[in-house]
Amino acid sequence: MGKNKGLYSEEFSVGSRVRIDDKQALERFLRRWKYHHALQLEQLSYAGQTAVVKSVMFYHGGDELYELVNIPGIWHEECLSAQEETE
Repeated sequence: MGKNKGLYSEEFSVGSRVRIDDKQALERFLRRWKYHHALQLEQLSYAGQTAVVKSVMFYHGGDELYELVNIPGIWHEECLSAQEETE
């Protein structure tokens, strides 16, 4: 929830590249998170992959939710990190 930029301000803009957290981190989030848009077990198979942000949504209270290109599901900000551009 607003790790760096605060509430209702996305960490990752549409078109940016992100990395999905590793499987252990996703499993921790799955066990801990008890609110809206819980991760689905199928999403764990995408652990460690990189993707492009397709859309950004905000849940009431400022939680950032992301849709990724060619990767199903709704992703929480906590499950993603910025993917560094490599040459």
